[in-house]
Amino acid sequence: MYNWDVYTSLPRGETQCACTTVKKLSRVLGRVYDRGVAPAGLNITQQAVLRCIARRTGEPLVRVAEELEMDRTSLYRALNPMIRDGWITSVDGKGSRFRTAKLTRAGRRVLDDANARWTELQGDVISRFGKDSYERLLGELHRLAECAEAETQIA
Repeated sequence: MYNWDVYTSLPRGETQCACTTVKKLSRVLGRVYDRGVAPAGLNITQQAVLRCIARRTGEPLVRVAEELEMDRTSLYRALNPMIRDGWITSVDGKGSRFRTAKLTRAGRRVLDDANARWTELQGDVISRFGKDSYERLLGELHRLAECAEAETQIA
């Protein structure tokens, strides 16, 4: 269960760290979505990677990493169990920046199962939160990310 108490008990004038708050919320949502797709045999990160590979079949994995906001090392580490389990095949291109991956039939079955479970869970979460609230939240989170990146480019 999400623990809001830590934020309601901050000393007067002290603000919540945007990064810590978003990471904490990410862990909460990650647990919920991991449980939701677990019967398909994967976790939510693996589902996101498989979905992205399915959209970008034949493109270098560096593009997958960019879309998922992952560094290549983390992406390759995430790919290894999926290669081992036969969900994807990986092909080395000219240099590591041109490595590609594609879903196998087994990977497509796992992804289809996970997507069905995700769709139901996503609908439930949005329904409880409210569609308008959800869309506003996404817009604000994107804006927060843009503001944070603009600040880091100045520094």
